[in-house]
Amino acid sequence: MEKKAKRPCMLIVDDVEINRTILEEYFKDDYEILHAEDGQQALDVIEENNIDIILLDLVMPVMDGIEVLTRLKQNSRFASIPVVATTARNEVESEAKMMELGAADFITKPYHPTIVRCRVRNVMARLENEWRKIEQAEQKVQFLELSRKIGEDPLTHLYNREKFCTAAAELMQKNSDVKYAIVYLDISHFKVVNDLCDIETGNLVLKTAGACFAHYTKDRGICARLEADHFAICMPLDELKMDELISAVDEDMQMLVLPHTILFYAGVLPVENVFLPVDQMCDRAHMALSTVKDNYRKRYAFYDDKMRERMMDEQMILREMEYAIEQKQFTIYLQPIYSTVKQCDTSAEALVRWTHPTEGMISPDRFIPLFERNGFIVRLDHYVWEEVCRLLADERAKLGRVVPVSVNVSRLDFYDENLLDFFLGLMKKYDLEPWMIKLEVTESAYTDNPQQIMKTMKRFQEAGFKFLMDDFGSGYSSLSMLRNLPVNILKIDMKFVQEIVTSYRAAKIMEHIVQLAHDIKMDVVIEGVETKEQVEFLQDIGCDEIQGYYFSRPLPRDEYLERLAESPIVGESMELSEGW
Repeated sequence: MEKKAKRPCMLIVDDVEINRTILEEYFKDDYEILHAEDGQQALDVIEENNIDIILLDLVMPVMDGIEVLTRLKQNSRFASIPVVATTARNEVESEAKMMELGAADFITKPYHPTIVRCRVRNVMARLENEWRKIEQAEQKVQFLELSRKIGEDPLTHLYNREKFCTAAAELMQKNSDVKYAIVYLDISHFKVVNDLCDIETGNLVLKTAGACFAHYTKDRGICARLEADHFAICMPLDELKMDELISAVDEDMQMLVLPHTILFYAGVLPVENVFLPVDQMCDRAHMALSTVKDNYRKRYAFYDDKMRERMMDEQMILREMEYAIEQKQFTIYLQPIYSTVKQCDTSAEALVRWTHPTEGMISPDRFIPLFERNGFIVRLDHYVWEEVCRLLADERAKLGRVVPVSVNVSRLDFYDENLLDFFLGLMKKYDLEPWMIKLEVTESAYTDNPQQIMKTMKRFQEAGFKFLMDDFGSGYSSLSMLRNLPVNILKIDMKFVQEIVTSYRAAKIMEHIVQLAHDIKMDVVIEGVETKEQVEFLQDIGCDEIQGYYFSRPLPRDEYLERLAESPIVGESMELSEGW
C-alpha cells in the first residue's frame, strides 16, 4: 500500500467558532487543521506543534493578533512561520500594523472562498520559492567550496589560482633542466562585454577562452583562470609561440559573433628562478602585460629587469608619497618667463621637485605620471598651489610687488566642484588677487572632459583668473581647442621650438600659430627656448614672452626671489595692487 504524504499543518486562531469552522472547511482537504480561541492559546499550540502557516484574527480576548505576531517575530524558532491576518473591513490601521510587523498577507471578513484560498496559496508558493533560493544558494556555496578544495575554477574547469601556483611550482622544479615561461593574459575592457550583453555572455567568453588555453597547452603545460578575466599559463619557453597563441584565442573570440571585439593581451615571464613563488612570477608577467595593454599593434610583451627596476621604483614612490608631502620633501621651483621687449621677467611657471632624503632629487617624470594614475596628483596640486601663494605673499612683503606665477591644474582637479572655492580661499588667506596666479591646462585634460572643464574655466575667468593652454601642438585637436576652449594665453610646445631653426615647415607653422593667436586676441608664451638663434627667430615673428634655459633654468624659491629683487619694475604685471 502506498504511503500517504504528510500534509502541512495550519493553525486557525479566532475567538468566533463559526469563523474557524468556515476557514477549516476551505482548507481541510489540503492541511491538517488546528484551532485556538485566543492569542495565548495560539502560542501554546505553536510551542507544541510544527505549524506551517497561521491564519490569525486581529481582535481577540486575552491576547490580540498584533501581540501574537510581535512575539512570534521576536522568537527565532517561529519567526519564519508565515502569518495571514484575518480582519474586518474597517480595521485598516491594524492591517497596516500587521504588515509592518511581518504578516505575509491578510484576508477580510466576510470570507470569499476563492480569494481566501488564492491568498494562502500565494503565501505558501512565495515561501517555497524562498526556500528553493536558499537551497540553491547553499548548493552553490557547497559546489564552489568543493571546487576550491580540488583546485578547480567552477566556470572554466581550469585550475584556480591556488592550485595553479602549487602545480606550476611542482612542474618547473621537477623538470629543472627545462626553461619555462609564465604567461599572464586578460581581456581589454572586459566590463564592456557585461554592460553591452549580459553575465551569461561574459561567462561564455571566459569558458571559450579557457577551452582555447587548455587546448593550446595540452600535455605541454598547465593553465588556470586566476580570477575574473585573468588567465595564466605555465609551459616550456621553447614551445611557447605567442603569435600563435594570440591568433588562436582571437579566432575563437570571433566565432562568438559579439557586438564588442574581444582582445586578449599578455605578459610573458621567462622563468630564471624556479623557486621564486609562482604568485610573484604572475605579478611580473602581469607587469609586462601592462606595458602593452590597449595597444592595437602589440598584444604581448616579455618581462625584463628594466620592468622590475621600474616596479621597485614605483613601489618606493607609492610607499613614501604621503610621508614626503607631510615632511615637505616636495618643493617648488620657478622658471621665469622673460619679455624680450620689456627686458625683464613678466611671469614664471611653478614646477614641483621631490628632494628625497636618500634618493636625492627625484625627477617629475618618475612620479607625476604615477600620481596621475592613482589620483594623488590632486593632493600634490593643492600642496603646490598653496606653496605658490605663500611665495607670492612673501614676494610682496619683501619686494613690494608681485610677478604672476602659473600653476598646473590636472584633469582630475576639474572633477572637484569646489575647485574655485579652494582658490578663492587661498586668495583670501594670503591676501592675494586672482591676476597673480595663472592656471595652466593641457590639451589632453580638455579632451578628457570638455564640458566640465569649459564650465569650470568660465567660472574661474568670471572671478578674475586667467588660463594658459599648456603644450599646445602636442596633441591632435589643437585648432579645435582654440575655437572652443576659453583660454587667455597660448603656450606652445617645446617640440616646435627645437626645429624652427632647422626646419622650414616647423618655422612656418610656428609663425602662423603666433599670428593666429594674436588675431584672436590671445597672448603667446614659447617654452623650451635654448639658443640665441631661436630667440632671434621668435622676436622676428612677433613673439615676445619666452621661457627656457636660454634666459633661466628653473630656480629654487630663494634664488628666484633674488633674481626678482635685481630685476627692474617694468610691465603691468609688476604693478602694485590697488590699495597696497
